[in-house]
Amino acid sequence: MTYENLHRPLYGADVLANALNNYPDIPLLRQLDGPTLSVRDMRDETSRYIQALESVGVTRESCVSMLASNLPETLHIGHATLMIPSLMVPIHAMSSLADQLNIVRDAGVNVLIFEAARFEKAAADIKREEPDIVLLSVGPSEIAPDIRKLAASFEPRKLVPPVIDGDHVGRRSYSGGTTGKPKAIPAAARSGQQCAMIIQAEWEWPAPPHILSCAPLTHAGGTMFMPALLKGGTFLILPGFNPEQVLQCIQDYKINCMMLVPTMIYALLDHPRFDEFDLSSLESVFYGASLMNPVRLKEAIERIGPVFAQFYGQAEAPMVLTYFRKADHDVNDMNRLASCGLPCPYVRLELHDADGNEVPDGEPGEIVAQGPLVMNGYLDEELNKEVFRGGWLHTGDVAVRDPDGFLRIVDRVKDMIVSGGFNIYPREVEMVIAEHPAVAEVAVIGVPHEKWGEAVKAVVVTKPGQDVAEADLIAAVASAKGNYQAPKSVEFVESIPQTPVGKPDKKALRAAFAA
Repeated sequence: MTYENLHRPLYGADVLANALNNYPDIPLLRQLDGPTLSVRDMRDETSRYIQALESVGVTRESCVSMLASNLPETLHIGHATLMIPSLMVPIHAMSSLADQLNIVRDAGVNVLIFEAARFEKAAADIKREEPDIVLLSVGPSEIAPDIRKLAASFEPRKLVPPVIDGDHVGRRSYSGGTTGKPKAIPAAARSGQQCAMIIQAEWEWPAPPHILSCAPLTHAGGTMFMPALLKGGTFLILPGFNPEQVLQCIQDYKINCMMLVPTMIYALLDHPRFDEFDLSSLESVFYGASLMNPVRLKEAIERIGPVFAQFYGQAEAPMVLTYFRKADHDVNDMNRLASCGLPCPYVRLELHDADGNEVPDGEPGEIVAQGPLVMNGYLDEELNKEVFRGGWLHTGDVAVRDPDGFLRIVDRVKDMIVSGGFNIYPREVEMVIAEHPAVAEVAVIGVPHEKWGEAVKAVVVTKPGQDVAEADLIAAVASAKGNYQAPKSVEFVESIPQTPVGKPDKKALRAAFAA
């Protein structure tokens, strides 16, 4: 006798459906300019949006993408695609049209849902280049039907989670490779559920959590919804990050939990009215996505309180490779404040040298990981051979472990720049600058920046007898790649240092311009 479903694991859709059936009358989703939605409301809206998407042809084989700020519909649509289950591929709203089209084409996006008030032009531009894509708007639009109205036409039904296995891919994100070209990272159900369980178990949550979300819900910000749901808390969404609005909401709504990137914390600290707000309700502020300046971290702890906890991971092993507890933030130890915490007990994590051997304490080594959290692999098998060599996920981050087991990231194997929580790939910026007729050579590096963590700097050699203005190169990158990838400065030099094999010596450049 067999028991087909007796030990079948539960994944994200199962947990969501089960949780939305419990405590239906508890207030859950709060918004500044709209009604508070209960658990029952969220369940019913999920059902309506499932039916709305299915009515336009969305199936398990479909790929859905979104261009939207933080709206209730952002969550409803994300939950609906999880339940259908179709593939969700978020598009960064700050990216250039060229980058957005690259993702749309590579992923095979069938349906693009956009926020009419903010992204109608971007959606129209994508539709012009990809005429077969189906557009749906959130709000009234001249170019697409309004999914709000469509969803409202359906009666809610019981949520029935799909039967999937741990390798099912319901989400795909895009990251840059060693060449700087975006590479697809399929997120397996197994990895997502492992991440969610670790977040519930390891992170320090207020009881109950009253969470403010100003980070993008289509990205890491969305991970904060399930803890609010599962722990009987509330989830207040803001359209985006506005420092004064965040400070006001913490005070007015007695927010006790948030997720922020370091640049957001800097902006709060630097706001001229910071000291006027009552932030005493805060209990846990989770920060990550880029390294935080330990001097600013000390300032934050001293001005706000010992409420800060850091998470570390990457799309290939999301968010929970390490955790830096609130109590471990010692303001009298700057080396400790520069840490990313201790390895998560639910992950096998080591530091390896170039030969795959574990390094001793105090010696730098690449962070490598194993376990259910780790992705199945890229769509490119050659990349998989590199990143999974020796049977470990190679993160590309180099760290040092102290005698107490705390890790401190000291460098990156790759040259990726992290500025304001965004990943920027130098090669893509270099390619834009190199298109200028006056440019002979260019190298792009990240340099330390108090506010952004790192700033993009371009080092340029011009052709003999030719000249180009710094502002023109910055504007060219902003136009082609988006403002957040544009260099903050351009240095004109006679020559770029070379490695013995003839490559630009970016380590030497970083050392020269670090001050």
